Amino acid sequence: MTNTSGDRKPTAVPLRVGIIGTGYIADFHVRSIRAAAGTKLAAACDSNLGRAQAFAKSWDIPLAFDSLGKMLQDRQIDCVHILTPPDLHFSLAKLALESGVHVFLEKPMCTSTEEADELIGLAAEQGVYLGVSHNFLFSTAFQRLREAISSERLGPIDHITINHFYELGQVRFGPFDSWMLRDPGNVILETGPHLVSALLDLVGKPESFSVTADRMVTLPNGAQVYRRWRIRTTVGRAAIDLNINFAPGFPQRTISVRGLFGSALLDFDADTCVIDQRTPRDIDFDRFKRSRQIASQMRTQALVVLAKYALGKLKLLRRGNPYQNSIQASTAAFYSAIGTAQPLDVRIAGATGRDVVAQCERIIEASALDKVASLVAYAPIERPALVTQPTVLVLGGAGFIGKELIRKLLTDGYCVRALVRGSGLALEEFRSDHLEIVRGDIGNRTDLERSISGIEFVYHLAHAQCRTWDEYLTRDVEPTRLVGEVCLAAGIKRLIYTGTIDSYYAGSKAGTINETTPLDPGIHRRNYYARAKAAAEGILTDMNRNRALPLVILRPGIVIGRGGNPFHWGVGRFSENVCEVWGDGRNKLPFVLVSDIAGALVLAIEVPGIEGKSYNLVDEPILTARDYLRDLQERGDMKLAVLYQPIWKFYLADLAKWLVKALTKHPDRIRVPSYADWESRTQKAFFDCARARRELGWNPTSNRSGLVNDGIGEALRPWIEATR
Repeated sequence: MTNTSGDRKPTAVPLRVGIIGTGYIADFHVRSIRAAAGTKLAAACDSNLGRAQAFAKSWDIPLAFDSLGKMLQDRQIDCVHILTPPDLHFSLAKLALESGVHVFLEKPMCTSTEEADELIGLAAEQGVYLGVSHNFLFSTAFQRLREAISSERLGPIDHITINHFYELGQVRFGPFDSWMLRDPGNVILETGPHLVSALLDLVGKPESFSVTADRMVTLPNGAQVYRRWRIRTTVGRAAIDLNINFAPGFPQRTISVRGLFGSALLDFDADTCVIDQRTPRDIDFDRFKRSRQIASQMRTQALVVLAKYALGKLKLLRRGNPYQNSIQASTAAFYSAIGTAQPLDVRIAGATGRDVVAQCERIIEASALDKVASLVAYAPIERPALVTQPTVLVLGGAGFIGKELIRKLLTDGYCVRALVRGSGLALEEFRSDHLEIVRGDIGNRTDLERSISGIEFVYHLAHAQCRTWDEYLTRDVEPTRLVGEVCLAAGIKRLIYTGTIDSYYAGSKAGTINETTPLDPGIHRRNYYARAKAAAEGILTDMNRNRALPLVILRPGIVIGRGGNPFHWGVGRFSENVCEVWGDGRNKLPFVLVSDIAGALVLAIEVPGIEGKSYNLVDEPILTARDYLRDLQERGDMKLAVLYQPIWKFYLADLAKWLVKALTKHPDRIRVPSYADWESRTQKAFFDCARARRELGWNPTSNRSGLVNDGIGEALRPWIEATR
């Protein structure tokens, strides 16, 4: 344990717990806290108060704050889980520890051993617990491997290979200004703890490192990231290989151990660990018997993993998928120690967290990467002075369509202002004296009013990534209402809102769809994205009719092209090398190039007298899903497993999940699955876009070679480069 807890008494009342940071991993921690004995989830905190409130509402958490200081002032917290980017761990943990609050940190503990040492000393001084969630060490598979080694079942260990082959999506898609990408070594501090903590736990501290880092990528902001790391060391007689690959490819997170008496292979994602040892048989029968034993272990463990997941969904067991279970186990160990006033499990102790950071620092040092060059590249880049006042505001300019729109606007001579939530590094390729980048949140009236000053035309392309309808209302629909209100108050000339054709019913009975076709009458049962877009349209349309908001609505089809994901879910559900096509894939899909969408968006501020109108933006029907996938595989030099799935299979699977949610009173049970929603994914409707061509003068590509070259080829280009 990292602190002087011997003087503390076992807790008799539930510990009031607060979560700091409401990103992806926060959901896992919420479930783990609620599953742990002697805890009560009391508050959520995020630097964005709206996100904190939405998160708290979705999980029925009583309090929400936008700073740890305010949370601590409330005096309702006994422990905090810090789930923020690593560069914030030290300052937040220090503040909490100084307030006498227990701290449970996501890995890495800190960004330096100096910071870790200070926190360890502070925890001891305050007599509180300081833990680090090296959750992989609590997976069922790892504990099986751990026992096999500690019991000497495998004999003396000769070799260990730890592989972490998992694409780092931020390298291709951003955000490029995240802490992890600011320096070449940060990816090791971020990801390395998974490998290093396992190494330390299994065999102890390594000797000197030999490190090779290659497959370097230069990001839009000039920073450098190395996608492949090969690390070699020894611990006693055991040779150790640590392999990391952040490039696209089949995910593989494994540990292979060779001992004198046997070997073991652990798969973190499958949560399996199989042991291979000789049998007292002749060599040929031995091979057969061992293969049968390995298969039996795999089958048994796989069934257990599946059973835990299923029973967890039914709330008959407080378990879930392997990743959830590992976080749950590490969290339970943390609170068990507090509840019984016992030392922390060594796997989550602060001292171990410090040792993990120290070994990661040694790996970075052994790589001999040019840290100075990267830090210089990350320094803020001076943007050219604007030649004139911006007249066009783009909300959501850092997105797929937004970037193409900005490119088109600049080419056509407009002076543009882009409001972005982050630093704007995604737009650094446009170092133009006609582009101003400002930071802000479209859900914040002050930010909107500041950004709209002097603006004549506003594009609203921003949308939030949400999981529940309440989140969509809070982070997508209501901010759109605010955009309309601010545009009315500012007297802008025109607001262009991007909806989606997904808000229509587009199944086999849809027929022809044009702008007179109403949005899906059953929209309340559609997927949340389509429903939120329709709700936002309704709000803005009402403002247009009753308050003269100068509104134009554009609804793009399946948008493909430069900067987009070639594995487009408009075609089917992609998972690694598998694509499950919506239906038989024989009907022609409503594709449109992103460059053509950008052209239509610019026309929407240039053509007079179109306020109050909407336009669907779909090119001529040219490619089926089968055509798209064939060209995708040829141009990407890949082989996909393509499954043409009838819609009823997707619907029944969704219905089964809903029944589980209904039985367990899941918050998301209010959305009853809709067959029409799944059928709309087949996009069997014909979109008549004559109005856009006639009134806007819009002329999309409308030929197969252009659609394939610019739609599939350009989208594939960064993917192909990343796999080289």
